[in-house]
Amino acid sequence: MPEGDTVWQTARRLHTALAGHVLTRSDLRVPKYATADLTGRTVLDVTPRGKHLLTRIEGGLTLHSHLRMDGSWKVYAPGERWSGGPGHQIRVILGTADRTAVGYRLPVLDLLRTTDEERAVGHLGPDLLGPDWDPDKALANLLGDPARPLGEALLDQRNLAGIGNIYKSELCFLLRATPWLPVGNLPAEHAARLPALAKKLLEANRDRPARSTTGRRDQNLYVYGRAPRPCLRCRTSIRTANQGDGSRERPTYWCPTCQQGPAPHPRPSPHP
Repeated sequence: MPEGDTVWQTARRLHTALAGHVLTRSDLRVPKYATADLTGRTVLDVTPRGKHLLTRIEGGLTLHSHLRMDGSWKVYAPGERWSGGPGHQIRVILGTADRTAVGYRLPVLDLLRTTDEERAVGHLGPDLLGPDWDPDKALANLLGDPARPLGEALLDQRNLAGIGNIYKSELCFLLRATPWLPVGNLPAEHAARLPALAKKLLEANRDRPARSTTGRRDQNLYVYGRAPRPCLRCRTSIRTANQGDGSRERPTYWCPTCQQGPAPHPRPSPHP
């Protein structure tokens, strides 16, 4: 699932391509909106909210989309070949005289009144990259269920919006806690650092083509995707296991030496 910085970059590309321009093509390929026609309306802005995208359109309308695991938005110039996937995976086309934005494999696509946006995103906690960011509220949300594993609390967008599986693993490493540590057991000094550290990581990466949490040129990430290679700090083999209720694959990575707290028995790594 894309992280908040990826969604922020997507929103910026869409905003640059569409905002201030009149739609000359509109094709919403979902049954509910098959007859909706947005042509002739001006795109006002494209705003990210956590992992959600809000494309606001003249006339008080908002096109709400979410990428989840496989969705993507691509922007094409006139005559450019579309390369985001086969045609049957296209869910929406928004075209202007100069650019065409194509949404592929979007599992969430809703057309709603702009005044009703809270129906789609009102449940979200403070947005790490948004104007509503409130570190105190985010921390209070995280600590509201002290028995909950830290990794699960970080992924819950109702606590704070924008963290995905990669940042979950990287933040837990930087906090020296396993993702299975009850969030209430996180040392107070580490808990106090958490909101600012999460924001720092996402802000540092929202303008980068390649995400980095280490600041190193030779290795971009501390633990995510690195099992069973050695930890960059202590050289212990990084471990991996799934975290969550089992309804979806959530590979989680940690260092058993640098990170304190409970952890499952590691599963074999798919990468030698």
